[in-house]
Amino acid sequence: MKKFLSSFLALGVCLTPLTVMLMAQPTWGQAQNSRSQEAEKLLKQGIKLTQQQKHQQAIQILQQALTIARELKDQKLEATALVRLGLNYSRLGEKQKALDFYNQALPLYRAVGDRSGEATTLNNIGGVYDDLGEKQKALDFYNQALPLYRAVGDRAGEATTLNNIGLVYDALGEKQKALDFYNQALPLYRAVGDRSGEATTLNNIGLVYDALGEKQKALEFYNQALPILRAVGDRSGEATTLNNIGAVYSALGEKQKALDLH
Repeated sequence: MKKFLSSFLALGVCLTPLTVMLMAQPTWGQAQNSRSQEAEKLLKQGIKLTQQQKHQQAIQILQQALTIARELKDQKLEATALVRLGLNYSRLGEKQKALDFYNQALPLYRAVGDRSGEATTLNNIGGVYDDLGEKQKALDFYNQALPLYRAVGDRAGEATTLNNIGLVYDALGEKQKALDFYNQALPLYRAVGDRSGEATTLNNIGLVYDALGEKQKALEFYNQALPILRAVGDRSGEATTLNNIGAVYSALGEKQKALDLH
């Protein structure tokens, strides 16, 4: 289970304007501020639609935000909209399009000195290359993101990137290296209170021990993940973990236990 990250823009409070009797023309500064607020509102709508998995609608809204950001020459706003667009295209399976948007966002974050946004974008580019099977390229981008997260003190981003690096090494058959990165991610997820991330990492550690033939150790980690997944209401993750536990009991010859779990 790999995690993607999203850049968030701090959204301003939109005040209700007072009715003015005179038909005064807005100043340039007022017009700029109004357009900026409009872009932020569109970004907020786009984020909500992304969370609702309405990706095509999110893309339409985010494209509008992007147009305004470019019109305002607001590089940070533009980069945020680009990352959001990349995330939606990635979830639609359009990986090359996602890469195109991420690669447009990256130099903008660097230009404005936003190291957190830069790290997020590098992590997401790594995730796309990972999905495309280009594991070494994925590692290259994850390894660029990691020191940036550490530099800005983003422990959640650091944990996610460590987990993602672990997944790459796991896929490459380098199980001990995978364990090393998962074991670095786990206390960070606990420190920031990300129970979902903690459960994902526990499950991933269990899978490594399972693959190494250490079935009892695998069970120990699956059984730590299971109550957390239930607590956070992740029924899909719960089902996967029950299935994993069942597979271990099956391998141990305890077929009835395996059946119950499956």
